[in-house]
Amino acid sequence: MSHVIAAISTPAGAAGLGVVRLSGDDAVAVAARLFRPADSARPLSALRGYTAAYGHVYDADGDVDDCVALVFRAPHSYTGEDVVELSCHGGRYILQRVLRACFAAGARPAAAGEFTRRAFLNGKMDLTGAESVMDLIAAEGNLAARTALAAREGGIFRRLQAVKEDLLAVAAQFAAYIDYPDEDIPELEPPVLGDTIHRSIEAMEQLLSTYDAGRILREGIDTAIVGRPNVGKSTLMNLLAGCERSIVTDIAGTTRDVVEETVRLGDVTLRLADTAGLRDTADTVESVGVTRARARMEQAALVLAVFDGSEPLAEEDKALASRLKDRAAIAIINKADKPLAIDTAWIGAQFAHTVTLSAKEDSGVGALVAAVAEVTGVRRLDAAQPVLSTERQRQCAADCLACLKEAQTALAIGLTPDAVSVSVDGAINALLELTGERATEAVVEQVFARFCVGK
Repeated sequence: MSHVIAAISTPAGAAGLGVVRLSGDDAVAVAARLFRPADSARPLSALRGYTAAYGHVYDADGDVDDCVALVFRAPHSYTGEDVVELSCHGGRYILQRVLRACFAAGARPAAAGEFTRRAFLNGKMDLTGAESVMDLIAAEGNLAARTALAAREGGIFRRLQAVKEDLLAVAAQFAAYIDYPDEDIPELEPPVLGDTIHRSIEAMEQLLSTYDAGRILREGIDTAIVGRPNVGKSTLMNLLAGCERSIVTDIAGTTRDVVEETVRLGDVTLRLADTAGLRDTADTVESVGVTRARARMEQAALVLAVFDGSEPLAEEDKALASRLKDRAAIAIINKADKPLAIDTAWIGAQFAHTVTLSAKEDSGVGALVAAVAEVTGVRRLDAAQPVLSTERQRQCAADCLACLKEAQTALAIGLTPDAVSVSVDGAINALLELTGERATEAVVEQVFARFCVGK
């Protein structure tokens, strides 16, 4: 099987440009069989890395398209191998024909994520950096893109380097002390060892604390808009959606079913569900809507509880606040364009986060953006610092932390050095699996299974 792989690296569909990428030791030679430079004095084989040539791509049937061939020389390329990128017009037919010409010239189809997998195997990035590639591609906001880029550039690896080095030094001294008892090797002092383990625990706890907020940043959060009839839920839905998604009337009970829309609010994606007004009703259809609204509220990870600021609190309002006790919820006092009649102090005592706005007048949304960032933990993320981005990473970090706490306990109750050493070794193994320095083939396969072909 050919060592040279080829794939279309741009999305399917008509576009101004499309790229077919080749990688492998003979990538330049394979590309030269289908690419003819306009300047015959500059064949691809003569080009240095990071240089380009204009010409045409040919197959067995003749001229396919004009093309720019960009050459990257090993090891200074994405994969660490020789790479050629053929940029042609972005029509699907043209790109497929160029790709078939690559196969005819000696390349083979790239597997999903194979370019990035080769980059990992060739030491161009660690496993956490490889995992962040898809997060970077999927990023829909500045914060998501910057945290993914920090991980892509090895931020998690560097962040854990000090922890790993401290634990390896401890393990080495343990090994020497245990394996050579007759030698004059000083035993690790418990206070020094305790400080090292304590620092490592703090580092792992801080890293783990970013996971939930990072997941929300990448994937969004299921959010329910709830409240009694006519408090402005549908108006708020339409404001956040930027279009008329929900019917708005003065008639109570207009919304009978759940209306859904995905929106971006600041750095957070909300999968919004506008629900029927919560009240007791004899209307059979509305009653079904109320039941669905309550079910969606229970399922939601975040609740936007809307109250009519122009009216005193109703019993339905108080019941809603009671149901949301200890939930991730934001109280929205709506209709700020009218004189406030609601007991804002009572609302503020029931909810950790309260926002006053006018959905009708499009005012106060900035405060809602800030509240959502606070409730979800996104506000506390540092854009310059990488965050754990996959369940695999979280589990490895959690395993490392558990082993460190075992070592701390063993040290505190006076167990022998070899007992403490076992836990320290477990923490090191978890770290090495996290970064990919000691990952099994099965783990590597799992990581790259979610990649697209061409990346």
